[in-house]
Amino acid sequence: MRRKLIVENDVGFLFSVDEPVPILLTWDVTFVIYVRSGIENHEKLTDITEAQARVVVDAATKKAKEINTKMDVAVVDAGSHLKAFIRMDGAWLGSIDISIKKARTARFFDMNTGELGKASQPGGPLYNIEHSNGGLITFPGGVPLKNRQGEVVGAIGVSGSTVENDHAVAVAGAAAFV
Repeated sequence: MRRKLIVENDVGFLFSVDEPVPILLTWDVTFVIYVRSGIENHEKLTDITEAQARVVVDAATKKAKEINTKMDVAVVDAGSHLKAFIRMDGAWLGSIDISIKKARTARFFDMNTGELGKASQPGGPLYNIEHSNGGLITFPGGVPLKNRQGEVVGAIGVSGSTVENDHAVAVAGAAAFV
């Protein structure tokens, strides 16, 4: 059986090599190594494209304008790396980080961030989870993006208004995903 190593570094560079290959890891480079067996042909990884990410951002900003809000909108890919971002004119600077973390949180757990938030309340089964993974956001405004097969291929995160508005804008962006 042939096996391939698919290696992704911390900036999203992806390559694959046949096994066995010695891999030298230094302290200043972080690699995540996935071993997938039974790959005989080059297999395309499922991910959101740049064009799709732009459609999601455009739909979200359109909804934000309709409800008279100024939002920061982030889209991450299947690996939770930033794919697209826009800060609408006048949107809060502090919401930049929040929107990105909402998108990453939605992708890490493949669920709406508001749903994760319900389980992370004091006494809940995921209490304090927001302190993991470099900081998560567990209130509404992050929504996974699913392909036609129902697989999560990215996520959108929105911040800049009430959590209800953030969620509505994120849902509008997600609805435009094809």
